[in-house]
Amino acid sequence: MKKLLSFVLVAMLALGALPAAFAVNEDVEGELVIYTSMYVYDMIDEAIKKEFPNLTPGVSGSFFAYGPSGDLMLKVRGEMAAGRALDCDMFMLAEPAFSLELKEKGYLEPFEVENAEEILRFPYDEDGCWYPVRVCNMVLAYNPELDESWAKKGVNIPKSYKDFASDPTLKGYISMNNPKKSGTAYAAIVALTDKYGYEYLDLLRQNRVMYDASGSAAISKLQSGECAAIMILEESILKYMEDEAKRGKEVTNLKVIYPEDGVILIPSTVMVVSDEYSKNVNSEAAKAVAQWLLTDEAQQLILDAYMHSVVKTVSGVPYNSVDTDGLIENAIPVDWERAYRQEEEIKGEWDKRVTQ
Repeated sequence: MKKLLSFVLVAMLALGALPAAFAVNEDVEGELVIYTSMYVYDMIDEAIKKEFPNLTPGVSGSFFAYGPSGDLMLKVRGEMAAGRALDCDMFMLAEPAFSLELKEKGYLEPFEVENAEEILRFPYDEDGCWYPVRVCNMVLAYNPELDESWAKKGVNIPKSYKDFASDPTLKGYISMNNPKKSGTAYAAIVALTDKYGYEYLDLLRQNRVMYDASGSAAISKLQSGECAAIMILEESILKYMEDEAKRGKEVTNLKVIYPEDGVILIPSTVMVVSDEYSKNVNSEAAKAVAQWLLTDEAQQLILDAYMHSVVKTVSGVPYNSVDTDGLIENAIPVDWERAYRQEEEIKGEWDKRVTQ
């Protein structure tokens, strides 16, 4: 019977008689909501709709509910404190330390990724509660068109994170995101205070760092000459460059600096909420989507969204970027246990040393 069915299917494929949804995950049904801080998600959203044609998007036609990591974490912690179900079924947040918190508090459903140890570039939870799914890369950036102008003012373009904070010529001319709002900026501060101590925050304050600008606003500060250098996610720069290239414009006033003391890589995770706490009680569907996100096909979409892939077999890089494995070799490590256990202390030191 199975042989006969296989023969019929082959014949139907040859004749083009099968519906478009056949041979994909059509048995995955129900509704799904994914909390994400990934701001370029449209391609992945559309791919999930095609791969899982009978799965219903739970957010106005989309599977994704977007927000900055800090805002979404605050919302989830409020829901946990209230003792009620969360308003999502999955997470794709930027800040991996939150995975440790959610696992410890019993909100995550384990799932298996086949051959995870062989295929993944980054560590994953030994119990299967979280896996890396995309790599955000924190870098510096500057405006090459203004090199001569800054030099005349005696301002040095930094080559490292250390220079960014400690070179007095940059005083009043640097910007970054607020680590109390941005998960990736928080990860960067964890890494840099590990490497250089809390004194790094004192140096940022002495250099009068601006810290409330969004990625697009920070880019504008570089282009206008308000800032000489910014700390920013690589994806923000790469997206801007490709968007302009598609309009037929070459970007000559924006360039990535890969710091000499190391980039800061944030292997953001994918997590499935247990049925006890999920919005749609649909962990099986969420697991299927999570597993698909770690396929080569889905990881290519991660590259197209200007982030690096976590999968070793995906050899490409985001638009106009550099080799992922080379970045890993020269990365400043992030202690995710410290990021979780000492979050209140680290953010308190930021307040005390930078903002007050």
